[in-house]
Amino acid sequence: MSRFDHKRLFLPGPVEVRREILEAQTAWMIGHRTAEFAALFARLQGKLKRAFFTDSRVYVSGSSGSGLWEGAVRCGVRDDRKVLHLTGGAFSERWADISRANGVQVDCVQVDWGKAHTADMVAAALDEASYDAVCAVHNETSTGVTNPIREIGAVVKQHDDTLFFVDTVSGFLGTELRVDDWGIDIALTSSQKAFALPPGIAFAAVSDRLLERAKTIAHRGYYFDFLTLEKSLLKNNTPSTPPIALMVAADMQMDAILVEGVEARWARHRAMRDATHAWAIERGFGLYAQEGFRSDTVTTVANSLNIDVNAMGEFMENEIGFAMDKGYGKIKGATFRLPHMGDVTLETLREVLDGIDAFMAY
Repeated sequence: MSRFDHKRLFLPGPVEVRREILEAQTAWMIGHRTAEFAALFARLQGKLKRAFFTDSRVYVSGSSGSGLWEGAVRCGVRDDRKVLHLTGGAFSERWADISRANGVQVDCVQVDWGKAHTADMVAAALDEASYDAVCAVHNETSTGVTNPIREIGAVVKQHDDTLFFVDTVSGFLGTELRVDDWGIDIALTSSQKAFALPPGIAFAAVSDRLLERAKTIAHRGYYFDFLTLEKSLLKNNTPSTPPIALMVAADMQMDAILVEGVEARWARHRAMRDATHAWAIERGFGLYAQEGFRSDTVTTVANSLNIDVNAMGEFMENEIGFAMDKGYGKIKGATFRLPHMGDVTLETLREVLDGIDAFMAY
């Protein structure tokens, strides 16, 4: 049995959160219209801009990343125009569904699950039609594919009236992302992946270009209206009551991340990815994601050995003390995911992999 006092999470979100980060949320509450809160907001804002590699602003939202999907399309796509979604996994497809639910005209460049989008695919689509925005998922959590966002951004940049929207929910702080250099107009993420915070807070680095576009759109909604968020951000505040305890935790976690170094954090995730790939191949498993585009934060293992992933999950939970993933959506069981993200170390990863070895020998 585990020597730990709780069931540890080895999931692709929510991830395990360090005790000191959890305890930071128990600090005495402060009012969100006070100078003390404004100081917290400003402190966190500066750290987030460093982490996103942006000179623009980073909005803080009391929501999941899904809310910012909606905000991006409502603030960035005009009524008579279309958006291009790059789809090829559960979450990229869901974002396209959210655009449709908001009355946006949607075209898709669809690839098979496990495959990546390329810059050439996007260039071909943009040569065929005009779009207000291209929506791409940086790191598709369901398949373990990382799309070449830098290269796609270079293509989008050639089309002056087209914005570039990126979901980096399971990429941010786990794999390379440089918002300004890569021409990204919104990079949205949430707390429960490589950020290694509890769920419930989301962040979006937003460009001046997107704000200018938003000014031309009449019906942007309210809660995720970027112009409303901007007005409050200029006062180091939020339009509605923010998740103060989570912001305190995020402020502390950002200190730790910046001490580690964002690029060093990326390197740690790559090392865990490489160790996971080597383990999977040595055991006779496959790797589901396309070679050359495999995620630094989550490995989707092709279950070529046909192990019982439900039984594996029960063994890992009851005997080793980890909550484990069993695959996602239509590839559940045919794959399972090994998430090496957040504050996970190689030591913890080895404990998980040794546990799966013990299950297979059981």
